[in-house]
Amino acid sequence: MKPYLSVVIPSYNEKSNISRGVLDDILKYLIEQKYEWELILSDDGSTDGTIDLLDNFSKKDSRIQVLHNNHSGKAPTVKAGMFAATGKWRLFTDFDQSTPLEEIKKLLKYAERGAQIVIGSREMIGASRDKEPFHRHLMGRGFNILVQILAIPGILDTQCGFKLFSGDITENLFNMLRVYGGSKERKDAFTGAFDVELLFIAKKKNLKIKEVPIIWHHSESNRVSPVKDSLRMLRDIIIIRVMDLIGKYK
Repeated sequence: MKPYLSVVIPSYNEKSNISRGVLDDILKYLIEQKYEWELILSDDGSTDGTIDLLDNFSKKDSRIQVLHNNHSGKAPTVKAGMFAATGKWRLFTDFDQSTPLEEIKKLLKYAERGAQIVIGSREMIGASRDKEPFHRHLMGRGFNILVQILAIPGILDTQCGFKLFSGDITENLFNMLRVYGGSKERKDAFTGAFDVELLFIAKKKNLKIKEVPIIWHHSESNRVSPVKDSLRMLRDIIIIRVMDLIGKYK
């Protein structure tokens, strides 16, 4: 039977997160649901033993699939997972579970009311941000304001890694990525602004997008360089606008 929900989780050197039981918590939640589901663990060429741990974990349930990808960054890794998914609804969420999977019930409520894309938001009234350093919050707010000015007015939080897509639109939407559409191998863990490009395209296509306040817990990471990464993301947003001007999103 075609799953009602596909959960796609990208990974890159997640051994520490696996050791604290995030996958067990995810599986426990899914098993408790009455609907059909599948869990797709899409690995981004991890080098710390993550892939072996994922393969072993997948033996716990036949509905778990592990994808072995080259290290190309978050966008191609999520894209591979979304294409492998078969669910009516397809969620991608961060491995560290900063937003707990049980928040999906909030998104599915709006999906069933006609939205084609439902995104978690840390900026809306009703959202909860736990233990986030003030300087990170300030930088995030500043980036979101720039995104609204330059690319996507009306969406308060494009970067929250908790987004739900209708299976009917997934393949076409992800295939339209241009700035983040390639699969060139990387040497760093830069995530980028691929969420911005996705939502920019979705807006151009007049897809129905709903933003929903969620619970979010800050997790420390040595992969993020706030200033450097923000500048690179700003560059990419400008490139997205240029791509649009020359007709790449038609």
